[in-house]
Amino acid sequence: MSSATVTFPGETLIIQPWPDPVVEANGHDPRSPYVEQFWLPTLGPSTTLFLRHVAALLDRWPDGCEVGLDDTARALGLVNQTGRGSPFARALSRSVQFNLAQPSGFGIAVRRRLPWLNPRQVAHLPAPLQEAHAAWVAGPGSEDTDRARRLRARRLALSLLELGEDPPSIEWQLRQWRFPAEVCADAVLWARQERSGRGAA
Repeated sequence: MSSATVTFPGETLIIQPWPDPVVEANGHDPRSPYVEQFWLPTLGPSTTLFLRHVAALLDRWPDGCEVGLDDTARALGLVNQTGRGSPFARALSRSVQFNLAQPSGFGIAVRRRLPWLNPRQVAHLPAPLQEAHAAWVAGPGSEDTDRARRLRARRLALSLLELGEDPPSIEWQLRQWRFPAEVCADAVLWARQERSGRGAA
């Protein structure tokens, strides 16, 4: 996770989408219940609001847009300041620190969907939220067919691999999320082969 502080010298901000096929296929809309329940306590309210605001902007202008820094800060209910230590600047910086956005020229490129929390982030949640996250990942047991469970585990394994987790850590995390051992092993193997295939393409 980067610790860079994001600052912009002008009065406007160019917002662009950050394409990521893996996260877009498996991730969560910033306005979704998953983000509200699990990313919000991780990011804080200002950063979460910023990502939701950007999602709405990119729905309207898919190729990106230019917004006023002061106007955007006010729209989020933040102090009308854009200096290094302002709440708005901290919200921008945290979105970069958590790899949900990245500086791009005189603007910022932002993910349209947020990935699943990685194991370290889940471990920092309060215990009740950790349990809720495990239940969310596992899904309703009565409706969870073997095929659906295996597919979900594979998608999660690929997302974790793309986020930089190593295969043993991924398998351990899948077991913490109550997937059967054989499903965990299959998911990790599939994710490694899938990523290798994409790299060779």
